[in-house]
Amino acid sequence: MTSAAEIITNRVRDRVRRDGVDLAGGKGLAEHYVQEEVRRYSEKALGSALPLLNDEAGTEREVVASLTGFGPLQPYLDDPEVEEIWINGPTRVFVARNGIPELTNTVLTESGVRDLVERMLQTTGRRVDLSSPFVDASLPDGSRLHVVIPDVTRRHMAVNIRKFSRRVRDLASLVEGGSLSVQSAEFLRCCVLAGQNILISGATQAGKTTLLGALLSSVRSTERIVTVEETFELDLTAPDVVAMQCRQPSLEGTGEITLRRLIKEALRMRPDRLIVGEVREAESLDLLIALNSGIPGMCSIHANSARDALVKLCTLPLLAGRNIDSSFVQPTVAACIDIVVHCEMDRAGSRRVTQILALSGTLNGSVIEASELFSMRNGLLEATGSHPTRLVKFENAGLNPAVILRRAR
Repeated sequence: MTSAAEIITNRVRDRVRRDGVDLAGGKGLAEHYVQEEVRRYSEKALGSALPLLNDEAGTEREVVASLTGFGPLQPYLDDPEVEEIWINGPTRVFVARNGIPELTNTVLTESGVRDLVERMLQTTGRRVDLSSPFVDASLPDGSRLHVVIPDVTRRHMAVNIRKFSRRVRDLASLVEGGSLSVQSAEFLRCCVLAGQNILISGATQAGKTTLLGALLSSVRSTERIVTVEETFELDLTAPDVVAMQCRQPSLEGTGEITLRRLIKEALRMRPDRLIVGEVREAESLDLLIALNSGIPGMCSIHANSARDALVKLCTLPLLAGRNIDSSFVQPTVAACIDIVVHCEMDRAGSRRVTQILALSGTLNGSVIEASELFSMRNGLLEATGSHPTRLVKFENAGLNPAVILRRAR
């Protein structure tokens, strides 16, 4: 922050304290106070030693961001091209545009980073301290905040803010952006309408959550969707949606709400569609049990390929306890999951669906049989000629995937 902006910020704070107002309490209130102080400062600077303002409008934005937003990070949060922001240290502030990271010229202080984190957590009900050195939270705009503090980190706080694109709302947007082909998008839409259980796999930043949201745009408007996540990430526009997130334990170690608990509670809420933002641990068992009860669902998982995702989903439920073994899990995964969609991000930052599998529902030894319906060929996602073998859900919905999967001659 420039010296002039800092002087104006302090003057606004003094006025706000004297007037006893809350800048968050009224629309445009902060802008009104800042504009008045900028005008007064400019008039006074003409006849004094105060530094002149070269850009009054820019100074106003900077001061407003400092008072009501997230200070030096606010311009990056407002920039639709910025996908992610992370702070490795006060002088190491990075952003990613189109998947490509870059070091910014933003310079903070130790106390400045600490103040930003406290301000971000102020409305979330979550905390970060020595007893809880990690925190996941959702910012007011839907971005996901993750913070780690020393001595877990070596010296500085590690702050990561993951923004979520609101430009991608449906499968057509993914087709337009080159992430899907028209044929694969139409097939996935058919799968959603048929109530297929869909597993989305990929690495971090591969676009799993974006694809999940786009798929859910195809759900019929009469269906009730219940979503459960570690922190809120999905932003759905469907008319009947209930979104739930986990809760950290209190200072006394009580009140924690886990993903496993949320999945169980979701089943009592009359869901027509159950969505789990991501499975990482034993909650995968509760998801499989829910899907095995006949409720259509979707979830995402970190994996290197679609087949690796199936192997991982067969392994994670074993974390639920000694009484769970692979003889139960593997047939359940084979029976419950219908479609696996794998996402990747290349070195240029482009996110694409690279593989779509359809499970047959049977095991060959310990291997779940699956047909590859779409794969990447010469940089394009193309149909392989294979068809799903389980057609009951499609037939019950009056749909025929063979029409869509017929290869172009």
